[in-house]
Amino acid sequence: MPMIETAPNVRLHVEDWGQGQPVVFLHGWPLSHEMFEYQINQLGNEFRCILIDRRGFGKSDQPWSGYDYDTLADDIQAVLEALDLNGVILVGFSMGGAEALRYLSRHGSNRISKLVLLGAAAPRLLKAPDFEEGVDKSVFDEMIENIIQDRAAFVESFSKDFFGATILNTPLSSKLMDWFHSLIMKSSPRAFINCILTFSQADLRADLAKVDVPTLIIHGTADKIVPYDLTARAMHQEIAGSRLISYEDAPHGFFYTEWPQLNHDLEAFIKEEVPIMVE
Repeated sequence: MPMIETAPNVRLHVEDWGQGQPVVFLHGWPLSHEMFEYQINQLGNEFRCILIDRRGFGKSDQPWSGYDYDTLADDIQAVLEALDLNGVILVGFSMGGAEALRYLSRHGSNRISKLVLLGAAAPRLLKAPDFEEGVDKSVFDEMIENIIQDRAAFVESFSKDFFGATILNTPLSSKLMDWFHSLIMKSSPRAFINCILTFSQADLRADLAKVDVPTLIIHGTADKIVPYDLTARAMHQEIAGSRLISYEDAPHGFFYTEWPQLNHDLEAFIKEEVPIMVE
């Protein structure tokens, strides 16, 4: 698979599988394109699936800087141009969903036909005077401090909330959880922390009004990482013509826990010819 240069001395790893309608996947923090295995195994039979490792993650280069949303959006544009992709279904999970929103705001929808936001970390997370319902800064400060002290231990604890694992509920086998941990630990420590600063501090509320393609929002109501009421409802209200599908009691990591339903919903949306209307 190709390494595509998106900026001086920055090359991104890109997987390009299948044929037909191009579907570009943007992974979440702090994973890699490999998180979409359960989607690609099915959707790759019908569509051309392109998966990008964000700079600093997976098999992409790990530069010291460039983890702000503008730069990450420019990276996406460079990949789409290099592969000459048009009519793209852009699918972003968590931080990848926020990147997708900034991409459309910054580069427009000339190459994009539809947008899918999966557990997207948008439009805003950090508490502010004009956003009192947001998450207190101390929560993100503690995350960063725990990562600095023991990143592996942080990942183990974070993953339990990510997938909704408790003593009575273990949606992933221990082996699969180990695999997810290994994907996370491949990331650059610098990118790991800088991306927290990006997704916690960014305000994408103005970006929502610039979305001018049919949009599907899917979010778990029991999401402990990206709270449903803070994000999914706000995006649905502000993105004209969007559709919101709520996965009841699903965690942030529903790309695995609810993967058969998610694959069904993605396939139906990709094939749908009538523009999505507000419910």
